[in-house]
Amino acid sequence: MKERNTKLTSPEIGALWGTYMNNTMAWCLITYFLHHIKDSEIEKILQKSLDFTNLRIQKITTIFNEENIPIPDGFTEKDINLTTPPLFNDPFALSFVYNVGRLDMIFYSFAIVNTARHDITSFFSSALSDASMLYEDAVALLLSKGLYDRPPNIPYPTEVKYIKKETYINGIFHKRRPLNVSELTEIFFNIERNYFSILLCTGCLQVVRDKEVKDYIKKGKEISTKQIKFFNDLLFKEDLLGITTVNMEVTESQDSPFSDKLIMNLFNTLNALDISLLGHSLSTSLRTDLSLQISKIIAEILSYTKDGFDLMVNRGWLEEPPAAPDRRALEKNE
Repeated sequence: MKERNTKLTSPEIGALWGTYMNNTMAWCLITYFLHHIKDSEIEKILQKSLDFTNLRIQKITTIFNEENIPIPDGFTEKDINLTTPPLFNDPFALSFVYNVGRLDMIFYSFAIVNTARHDITSFFSSALSDASMLYEDAVALLLSKGLYDRPPNIPYPTEVKYIKKETYINGIFHKRRPLNVSELTEIFFNIERNYFSILLCTGCLQVVRDKEVKDYIKKGKEISTKQIKFFNDLLFKEDLLGITTVNMEVTESQDSPFSDKLIMNLFNTLNALDISLLGHSLSTSLRTDLSLQISKIIAEILSYTKDGFDLMVNRGWLEEPPAAPDRRALEKNE
């Protein structure tokens, strides 16, 4: 039962607002992919993803209307152009669902632990369940099509061990120990995310005409390339062969299917998620050479995100989240 007299808290409003923005953005991208998709198996997953997205948008709209909270502008059919040729081949659409599924599960998990009103917690629990189902479907299809890159394997441990030397964390001045499973996990998924980012950047660079936006995307591609090189070089040094992406080509289209506003907001969202995930990587990386490099990457992405923020604000493309009242201004009757 909904607590009719319980107002939404700031975390609840923030989580709902962010979910609405992310889902209207996803709606544009999935609608575009569905318009061009030829693979019937991928089409089924895209349609399921679109159905879940529509349900979340409708539910949040209802909640905001009941609470007299303005509905965000978000993104609409005005931000996509379905008359353009496809920019990405079918496997990229499947990769998109896979990556969004992973990120959604993280986002909705955070939302659940930050909410208390029963109807809001139930909403995010359902969203998490849907995202998990979609992720499982995407992984299964990626595996069946030979498009899933498995993380590195290691021999099974044969005994329980304790750390005996302080040099366990040292990766700069002393002999480096082998990477542990937590570090290998973070390295693999960092490389995977950045391969996806490079494909996205490659496609957008072909179709964007605005010089500032184009330069921003170029810089993002350079940052992703740098990350992949560092982490793959590290794996090669560990005799783990590195990780190569499967083939998900970008087409030769030069007609943009997305508004520059949508593209910039997508990059802004991915940057924020990347910073969060890199922060988690930093917390689990005990070798100093690895933690030092991750810290540098976070600093670089923070600077890159600020550049994007400035560009979007100057163009009027960045919608402002709900905020607390400015009490000082109210006291001054400003």
